[in-house]
Amino acid sequence: MSSIAVIGAGVIGTTIAYALQRRGFAVTLIDRDTPGKGASYGNMASIAVTEFMPASRPGVWAHMPKWLLDPEGPVRIRPAYMPKLVPWFLRFLAASRPSKLRELEAAGAALCGRVHEDLDALLRETGLTHMLSAEGCLSLYADEAEFRADRAHIEILERFGFRHDIIGGHAIHDLEPALTTKIAKAVLFPDNRSIADPYRLVTALADRFQALGGTIQTGDVVGFEQQETGVSALRLADGRRLAADRIVLAAGAFTGRLSRLLGEPIPLETERGYHTQILSPGISMRHSIIWPARAFMVTPTAGGIRVGGTVEMAGLDASPDYRRAKVLVKRAKEALPDLEVEDISEWMGHRPALPDTVPVIGPSAKRKNVFYATGHGHLGLTYAATTGRLMADLVTGATPPIDLKPYRIDRF
Repeated sequence: MSSIAVIGAGVIGTTIAYALQRRGFAVTLIDRDTPGKGASYGNMASIAVTEFMPASRPGVWAHMPKWLLDPEGPVRIRPAYMPKLVPWFLRFLAASRPSKLRELEAAGAALCGRVHEDLDALLRETGLTHMLSAEGCLSLYADEAEFRADRAHIEILERFGFRHDIIGGHAIHDLEPALTTKIAKAVLFPDNRSIADPYRLVTALADRFQALGGTIQTGDVVGFEQQETGVSALRLADGRRLAADRIVLAAGAFTGRLSRLLGEPIPLETERGYHTQILSPGISMRHSIIWPARAFMVTPTAGGIRVGGTVEMAGLDASPDYRRAKVLVKRAKEALPDLEVEDISEWMGHRPALPDTVPVIGPSAKRKNVFYATGHGHLGLTYAATTGRLMADLVTGATPPIDLKPYRIDRF
């Protein structure tokens, strides 16, 4: 039986491993930690099919100088890390050309257009349909000026046919009574649903993977044994050797370190994200909410309410700055005035960010039996089921349902 090693046990890697094992292969899932303990542990639990827009779009560039000068702004770059970001930002700039933006929007929309078809199938076959909420997400605007500032986002969704409803006045409060009455307008995204607990989703998928005969190993991959035919084995930090016929690199923000060992560097950075999990919030919520002008999100998940958002660029090794999490809670209380911040925990995780916002999903350009699935940014949970389906097709030689050329590793 052909053996496959999947490196990375976050939601992407675990879903890929499950999809491959289900097709009858002998799959080993390997990670430095147990499944779901990386970025998947603390993401915002959102199936955000309307959030595929490139980060390099003009509206972001217009606000970037102000954001970078604001210590509480939605984007923060630690000064010591700035020189290391120059090559990444040059590619980010290149991704802002109008013609390029249209390509990137189409690539994101193609993935998001498949999300619910693939996710619904995955949840049905694993018995996990109860983990997906029935409610959508509300995008909030304090006034018409805020709404106009986000109009380009709405126009892109209209171009690609994603559902949304513009609502105002009392209708907003009727949908979500805990919201402040100072919100003038909102947009309901009915398909941006949420997961009851993203960490538990990963562990449940890992359990289903093992029940099918899959193997999970804990270990730090530090090298590869390479031959003319490709990679023949992984080398682990503790001296172990793991042979495999095919390799899938799905280690999130850490994939870049592994790809460099194969002579295939990826311009992969980490967007460090923060959350505060509030287990005694004093309010209840049906919908997740996002306030674009305040750059935060709130989701009912994991037994409470989770507040998250913003981006910090500081690399993989710098210590967390939990002031970022506290700023987000302060802003959340503007939208939810009765929110009580009791029984909390704070968390920081590494979102894998590529400069053009489009993930890498495809074969290696240099190693015949190596495949990549990384760079999903803030849409890892959203894209997981679709990435699992696409990678299972690709690795097993089946024809994927969409053209994977926009997601190739050698596009940079």
